[in-house]
Amino acid sequence: MTENLIQKYNIPVPRYTSYPPANFFHDHFTQTDYLKAIELSNHANPSHISFYLHIPFCRHLCHYCGCNSFPMMKQENIDRYVRAIFKEIEMVKPLLNKNRKIAQIHYGGGTPTVLPVSVLKEINDRLLDGFETIQSPEIAIECHPGYLDEKYWQDLTGAHFNRFSLGIQDFDEQVLKTANRRPSLIPVEHIFQILREADAKINMDFIYGLPLQTVESFSNTISKAIELNPDRLVTFSYAHVPWVSKRQLILEKAGLPDSETKKALFEQASKLLADAHYLPVGMDHFVRKEDELYQALHAKQLHRNFQGYCTRRTTGQVYAFGVTGIGQLNSAYIQNVKTIQEYMEVIESGNLPIAKGYTLTDEEQITRAVIESLMCNYAIYWEELSTHLQLEKDEILKAIRYKESELLAFQEDGLIHFSEQGIEMTPKGKLFVRNVAASLDKLMENTTKKFSKPV
Repeated sequence: MTENLIQKYNIPVPRYTSYPPANFFHDHFTQTDYLKAIELSNHANPSHISFYLHIPFCRHLCHYCGCNSFPMMKQENIDRYVRAIFKEIEMVKPLLNKNRKIAQIHYGGGTPTVLPVSVLKEINDRLLDGFETIQSPEIAIECHPGYLDEKYWQDLTGAHFNRFSLGIQDFDEQVLKTANRRPSLIPVEHIFQILREADAKINMDFIYGLPLQTVESFSNTISKAIELNPDRLVTFSYAHVPWVSKRQLILEKAGLPDSETKKALFEQASKLLADAHYLPVGMDHFVRKEDELYQALHAKQLHRNFQGYCTRRTTGQVYAFGVTGIGQLNSAYIQNVKTIQEYMEVIESGNLPIAKGYTLTDEEQITRAVIESLMCNYAIYWEELSTHLQLEKDEILKAIRYKESELLAFQEDGLIHFSEQGIEMTPKGKLFVRNVAASLDKLMENTTKKFSKPV
């Protein structure tokens, strides 16, 4: 990858964790629209159910975070928020067909582990009550190890969770200090021992592109992670979006790595992981060969929703609870209100806390399938997609922004292999899969929306 290509393609484009991207959601979406989308979801694929819980509180806010996070509140307000979560569940869950099965439950934030384990277990109990699950459903929680003692970890393993994402971010304490992130309270090795004894799956999350990170320091971090042997390791590219989170301006003043250094951080980490027999999945995940994510990728059947990468076995339509939570149904997206106070007040009034949403047209549902295939599997095969969507190839091409001249330009730069059969990303092109996806997106024509850069 030459510097010229990096400069050419390192331009703002959507991350495509959803299609359309979340900044296309609008505030004309109503409770009636949501109820209609829920009814349609009972008769749509995927039929499985995925629940997302947003716990927005953090003991302190990391400077890099662009998530919907809030400082800790008084205990009475946290208790009130939890009661609102329970009430929202009671409002939505009865509308779901009882013959459907739960495939996923995921807790994000904020920091879900600010809540007592007893509360987390009670939420899981209520979600699971009355529904069957698929075999080995994924019940996952994002954990901040900076505040969790041995007893908390032990109790957490008894609260239905079977996958834990450890938000390490970096093992270099100077990097963490600059980012206002607290290192693990107890040795990470001990956390692994507790979770392994409970037969749990472990993810480790890292961020590259932070101030003070060097190729050498980040290599040391990744090497230490490899020694711990997590099931999955995630290297998130720091997304600098100060118009979303002004806290990020602090990191800007501290000095962010340039794109060449950031690329080198990722490439060296990827090499170390490859040498340790971790295989890349999607833009940021590394897994073992036996992991079902890799097997799905190998079969070109990897999926992604707001819970992250998943397989056809575990993928489900997402019903989200909590402030700013985003539901992801077959025909629509639904985003809850953005402030904790408003969320609690709307729920307490007996209404669903909808702030924004988006109803997809038939054409957009086709585009979503095309872009999801490229983003997850680094390939689009028109015949296979035609079978999956039960549409002719010409109908698919008509729905998307299909410009052969642009695809040929990507091919000339060595980013894709392009033919009548489909599109395949090359190894060096994978870094810019978002650019290729954007070229197929009609919504990107003359858009004024803001996005982060790939590198």
